[in-house]
Amino acid sequence: MSAASPASIADAIQTIRAELPASTTLIAVAKTFPASAVAEALAAGQRHFGENRVQEGMEKYPALRQTHPDLVLHLIGPLQTNKVKQAVAHFDVIHTLDRPKLAEELAREFEKTGRRLPCFIQVNTGEEPQKAGVAPLEADAFIHDCCERLGLPVVGLMCIPPADEEPSPHFALLRRIAQRNGLEQLSMGMSGDYSIAVQFGATHVRVGSAIFGGRTYPA
Repeated sequence: MSAASPASIADAIQTIRAELPASTTLIAVAKTFPASAVAEALAAGQRHFGENRVQEGMEKYPALRQTHPDLVLHLIGPLQTNKVKQAVAHFDVIHTLDRPKLAEELAREFEKTGRRLPCFIQVNTGEEPQKAGVAPLEADAFIHDCCERLGLPVVGLMCIPPADEEPSPHFALLRRIAQRNGLEQLSMGMSGDYSIAVQFGATHVRVGSAIFGGRTYPA
């Protein structure tokens, strides 16, 4: 997959940052793009990056961390329980805590390693059967269990609105759930709707194609 040109990556980052409040973290989603594209973003001052797959993060970032130890790597894709050990070792933030079995496994790994990654609980605001995330009506109980019983470092909530729906109601719903549970961080908004997400209090936006260009996936 070829990335956008270095100049356009830097320009895109600068343009998007100009639209974001200082309190909003821009996560550059580099899934499917090579380490060279990440290096160009690093040269432009970008430090927060997102990957969907644990394996891709493990392969792409160790060398980049050697020259940029302040790089922060966010796991924004589904996390399988058999990948928890690798995820905890190679990532810095997890955005997709979405079910009890995963919560239990993360708690065990955090206890074993002493490495406690900030976690966002993913809420399936559209209740789409094909999409990961806890149902909105089950979110309060799951948040409480993760925080109180398991002692996980839950910092906020994450959502991905349905592609064919107006995102505003989903962002508003996520904010309401976070507020009533005392969670301050909201991971929401992607290339097509990050400006709307900011209006609803997004603290983290996950932007990929608007920085690196369009993606093509293997057949």
